Amino acid sequence: MDRHEFGRRLAEAARAMSGGRHPSDTLPQIAAMAVDLIDSCDVAGVCVLRPGRNDTCAHTHASVQVMDDLQHDLAEGPAMGGASSPDVMSIGDLSGDAPWPRWASEVVERTGVRSYLGFRLFVEGDDSIGLLNLYAYEPHAFDHEDQLDGLVAAAHASVALSSSVRHDQMHTALTSRQLIGEATGILRERFELTSEQAFAVLKRLSSQQNIKLFAVAQHVVETGTLPGSAP
Repeated sequence: MDRHEFGRRLAEAARAMSGGRHPSDTLPQIAAMAVDLIDSCDVAGVCVLRPGRNDTCAHTHASVQVMDDLQHDLAEGPAMGGASSPDVMSIGDLSGDAPWPRWASEVVERTGVRSYLGFRLFVEGDDSIGLLNLYAYEPHAFDHEDQLDGLVAAAHASVALSSSVRHDQMHTALTSRQLIGEATGILRERFELTSEQAFAVLKRLSSQQNIKLFAVAQHVVETGTLPGSAP
């Protein structure tokens, strides 16, 4: 692909991703963009980094889900390094020189994939929020130019994903505040409490029962009762 065409497609992909207001909207666009922009890439997937598990949220082919499931089953693979993974990782032939021999062997046998190219997705500083994984059926499919193009694509993907994650977090926080406000109002009316006293009840139940404040409030709003009390 010539540079003009690469730039045009990248611009189109960036505009499309900028409209995503939730990670579930943005992630499939990132995966599709990788396959479209990197000629050597046959299938791609995006992992979002979460404590204790890296879940594939989007992929362009079912084989990518198979590869990610294998990582968790075998406890090895490119995503198992979490935030400590290299910024860019390239494996020319999974059948011979991969640092994760069991995972690589299973991948080759089950999917036919031979080449791997991965990029960490950054937000601010050194904090990463995900991993963009590119795969090819041919060995040594990705060259230096693919790595450079992938870095550019990953940078745009990072901005889009970061924006959608922040929007989703703001929406979740707003919903949580509204629900807690409703629960506080219910307790005020039912038990003739002040706002401060009602909120203190919610906090105490959250601490005593080791459940999130949002969950306590949701229970109160949905059932009209306090968690653990008789209906």
